[in-house]
Amino acid sequence: MKFYPYKRLNRPIALRVTSASLKLPDGTRDHLDTSAFSVPQRTVALGVAQHDAWVSARIGLSATLPPGAMADDAPWSGLRVLVMLTDGETNVRRVVDLRQDAPGSKEWSGTVELLRDEHVGRASLSAQAVATVDDVPGRSIAETDEDWTVDVTADEPLGGLRLDVKQVGFARSSRAWLQAYADVPWIVDTSGRVPAVWVNTDVEGFSDLLDAENGGIENKVHELLVSQMSTDVWTAVFHSALGDLEVEPDGSPVFPTDWRGEVLREMLPDVAPGAHVEEALRRVHRRRTGDAGWVELQTRIHYAAVRRAGAGKALSQALRALQQLNRGDKA
Repeated sequence: MKFYPYKRLNRPIALRVTSASLKLPDGTRDHLDTSAFSVPQRTVALGVAQHDAWVSARIGLSATLPPGAMADDAPWSGLRVLVMLTDGETNVRRVVDLRQDAPGSKEWSGTVELLRDEHVGRASLSAQAVATVDDVPGRSIAETDEDWTVDVTADEPLGGLRLDVKQVGFARSSRAWLQAYADVPWIVDTSGRVPAVWVNTDVEGFSDLLDAENGGIENKVHELLVSQMSTDVWTAVFHSALGDLEVEPDGSPVFPTDWRGEVLREMLPDVAPGAHVEEALRRVHRRRTGDAGWVELQTRIHYAAVRRAGAGKALSQALRALQQLNRGDKA
């Protein structure tokens, strides 16, 4: 643990990637889909567009400062939020300033440019808030506790929502609470350090289908099934993340610092489109705790979960596989 001879914020900065695009050799720009980056895994995969050559990448960023950063009685002035792009393999380091989204806001945003010729593998993104404290400029008052990884060759971000998947027979499980769910194929538990999915092996053939890797129709059904499970997981963890938010004295909700906060940052842009993530959280929190609007929001929550789970792609692939199978049977 580090000790500082001046006052600092006692929580980390929350940094997230909000967009990514590639500048191609002909000068055009390819704006990558949100599947190119994963908030829970803090990973950007620039190879997702399958371009053989590109000149540079522009990565959109948003940072949320901890509570108290913008307080009127804060013991600092001249606050700046910096983002550092570093690559230890090529010794590249780039620092950019983020802009405050609105006066008094804890939200800061901006972009950083990554040049393809300067990187061969992975680079790291981190953020730091600096200010003048006790008449000393440039003192660090907060920073991110985990870096983002930018992989210039990977074709998908590592993982997605990190889960603990466990397979057990519910009916005879030593965990009595699982026995109550003996007639369902899976259950989602969000009470632990990370979300857990319990798969019921009592359902005949279910485990084999989940492990299908033969490339045939079984594999497409496997992907469709996993996407449905993922939809359930995203829905459950979003509701869990909203269920017990810490609230500041002015009534503003605070993002949790564990996986719950990352889930909210990932899904809120689809749940409350057009709003900065900080404002989106306030809107959703007001609907959940207020007298109206929460029921109507369920459609947006389900939409956000389906997108994150990749259900549309899995369904299309399964349907194409079935069509090819039917054509083969008729031939």
